[in-house]
Amino acid sequence: MPSRARGNNISAVEVQGVSRHGLWLAVHGKEYLLSFEKYPWFKNATIDAIYQVSLHHGHHLHWPTLDIDLELDSLEHPEQYPLCYQTFA
Repeated sequence: MPSRARGNNISAVEVQGVSRHGLWLAVHGKEYLLSFEKYPWFKNATIDAIYQVSLHHGHHLHWPTLDIDLELDSLEHPEQYPLCYQTFA
């Protein structure tokens, strides 16, 4: 008996996995790697907190537990967003 075709993905944003290098995020059918090197806020976060992401207005990513907000455009065009997170000693 053949399997039925998969249904449409109803989630606009999904964390697809977390590794020691970063997290994989799928948004509107595109995949993004948010490396811990470039996005250090996620490095010590719990898995549960990382998976609690929502998409607002079609372009605004929000992690409420971590108080992190990212614009989807910054993932698609990082060259247009030259400011990076820095730690100061």
